[in-house]
Amino acid sequence: MGNGLFLTIEGGEGSGKTTLIDGIAKALQGHGKTVLFTREPGGIPIAEQIRGIVLDNENTAMDARTEALLYAAARRQHLVEKILPALNRGEIVVCDRFIDSSLAYQGYARGLGIEEVRSINAFAIGNHMPALTVWLDVSPESGLARIHAGEGREINRLDLEGLAFHKAVREGYRQLMAAEPDRIMRIDAEQSPEIVLKDVLAILNARI
Repeated sequence: MGNGLFLTIEGGEGSGKTTLIDGIAKALQGHGKTVLFTREPGGIPIAEQIRGIVLDNENTAMDARTEALLYAAARRQHLVEKILPALNRGEIVVCDRFIDSSLAYQGYARGLGIEEVRSINAFAIGNHMPALTVWLDVSPESGLARIHAGEGREINRLDLEGLAFHKAVREGYRQLMAAEPDRIMRIDAEQSPEIVLKDVLAILNARI
């Protein structure tokens, strides 16, 4: 993947990923780094169209396997069209969600199986994994309260799932971190945004 560095930010709903990414942007660009910020599902036109389908509140009949396949399809196009070219240019890529979201949400919380969803994504992305993943860990109660308190924040189909689903997502992330502690770093996202950013920048400074 060239000389670039691939970083991903993960977490449940309302964990503060957008706020954190804004802070990372200012910090890295302030140090003269060339950084590409992007998101999943989305980041490019084709993947954004898939995002519209998978997160549409009207699509309540969507089968869990259909959901997993759509995420993987969007991820493939995003990877080859946007992420890999940036890495090959030597840039730092910071992505809001990547494969771990599918493993936690569809693999664990939907009950499809982490390894089953991993195999779908292995076909989609090959061996192109993030060098570092920051998991913003927040209780589902706190995260959902933040979402519903935020003005103008998109409320999508996954936000409307019950509390048990969001608790399962959190447990999925716990299991992923336990399996890959060198790649996935947990940050306590119950803290203030300023402290979360400070903790994450300390990790990034040690890696970059």
